[in-house]
Amino acid sequence: MRLLKGALAATAIAIAAFAHPAAAQDKGTVGIAMPTKSSARWISDGNSMVEQFEKAGYATDLQYAEDDIPNQLAQIENMITKGVNVLVIAAIDGTTLSNALANANAAGIKVIAYDRLIRDSEHVDYYATFDNFKVGVQQANTLVAGLEERFPDAQPWNVELFGGSPDDNNAYFFYNGAMSVLQPLIDSGKIAIASGQMGMDTVGTLRWDGSVAQARMDNLLSANYTDKQVHGVLSPYDGLSIGIISSLKGVGYGSGDQKMPIVSGQDAEVPSVKAILRGDQYSTIFKDTRELARVTVGMVNAVLGGGEPEINDTKTYDNGVKVVPSYLLEPVPVTAANWEEVLVGSGYYTQAQIQ
Repeated sequence: MRLLKGALAATAIAIAAFAHPAAAQDKGTVGIAMPTKSSARWISDGNSMVEQFEKAGYATDLQYAEDDIPNQLAQIENMITKGVNVLVIAAIDGTTLSNALANANAAGIKVIAYDRLIRDSEHVDYYATFDNFKVGVQQANTLVAGLEERFPDAQPWNVELFGGSPDDNNAYFFYNGAMSVLQPLIDSGKIAIASGQMGMDTVGTLRWDGSVAQARMDNLLSANYTDKQVHGVLSPYDGLSIGIISSLKGVGYGSGDQKMPIVSGQDAEVPSVKAILRGDQYSTIFKDTRELARVTVGMVNAVLGGGEPEINDTKTYDNGVKVVPSYLLEPVPVTAANWEEVLVGSGYYTQAQIQ
């Protein structure tokens, strides 16, 4: 039965390819390696790229590795073996792909790093991403705005810091961007870090795991806040924010006279937008994956057409071997005040998805 099903599936694929040859034959195939389906953000990225690449005349091979590094390596090697024309890679660990990219280069396959920088390889041709330092600045700015709004008379504000995954180069840009805003306030005494925990080596959250963030927040609360209130938490990603909020609510924040601390985020995932409307989360950062896909398609068109893609940054992203020419998109802060205009007005979500 399995053999019969496999044969039928193969026949169906062959018929489909014959019926719709344009995408496969006109411009070639784009291999798209995404980290995981556990985040709605990456599902949206994958869907946007498939839609826009196929509209532009390419076939696509989209693979999700579920945050398993050997799995992603195998998927990329398989795409190289199948002869894709270009690779678009959002790396799980940006330091583990050097051999695979050397193989891609030997096969004449161009490589575009997508949103996450691929490190320690000369074979990264271009990088499409958002202005990640600015993401961190915006997270910190919204955190401070929320503290001023909700706790105007509570200085010093007690704040705890969370970082992203240490194997994701972006996590350092987010953290450093945020600290460019927060460090002067810490130095002046307006913000206090009661736990004393600072620096990515201490506050990083491997694989952006919300359950890890929740457990760490539990520990921070029990060790440092039995007799004082936490006013804010710097969270670099919505998936962490949800775990942090669960921890805070578990000890009574957001009920009675215990005001909810200000919690930041990133990616404007639906559960977090709903949390913003409930008052549990204060802010998130919107990164329009449709625009990132559009830029990536433009890069691929230029690379495969023998031209030069549009680039707006040639200094920031040194991967340890080379400075990778990049295109940086603008992130947008989202709060309860502008969520409808930014997220629904842009067509990214419908009203029904949020309310």
